[in-house]
Amino acid sequence: MPADPSAHGSGETPLRRAADTSRGAVPGPEARGPGTSAVEVRRSSRRRRTVSAYREGDRTVVLIPARMSEAEERRWVTVMLDKLAAQESKRILGDGELAERAERLSGQYLDGRARPASVRWVTNQNTRWGSCTPAEGSIRLSHRLQGMPEYVIDYVLLHELAHLLVPGHGPRFWRLLETYPRTERARGYLEGVGAPDRLPQLPVARGE
Repeated sequence: MPADPSAHGSGETPLRRAADTSRGAVPGPEARGPGTSAVEVRRSSRRRRTVSAYREGDRTVVLIPARMSEAEERRWVTVMLDKLAAQESKRILGDGELAERAERLSGQYLDGRARPASVRWVTNQNTRWGSCTPAEGSIRLSHRLQGMPEYVIDYVLLHELAHLLVPGHGPRFWRLLETYPRTERARGYLEGVGAPDRLPQLPVARGE
């Protein structure tokens, strides 16, 4: 499962808050971080490509480019809240817990047909989130996933479990993942991490 090798954690603390245009946002249930009562979105005309977020008292402030659409705003608010929550969570699953989760996910979404011989973390995968060797029944997850939301880890695990049944990425493979309800959200999260909080669809401003 490929990943951008330049991926990193959530955004920077803003240096030019005075130039930001504040815009309050009333979040839905999915847009609230742990212990956070509100989310405030601030649009900035100076900000062109970056998205960042930080806690401010009982609020989470998300800084976005002024020209971002409402749909992009909703997506990036979700991504940044997930990334903050992941940073604040120190719990890391061990290899044994990964194997238990893989068994549960296989039973829940793949009728128990995917039965890996081993599931473990590795530190030598910087260009992909996970990999598997069907002939050996082994699954390896990148250590860069550690600390990310559990639904994201579950998605990568399920992705590799599906490869034990279907090696390629054809229609049959993707049908196996359709039953996982957070597939799109997890993929969006990983895309956000892989983009280093940058939005490639927005042009780079000169001098930035």
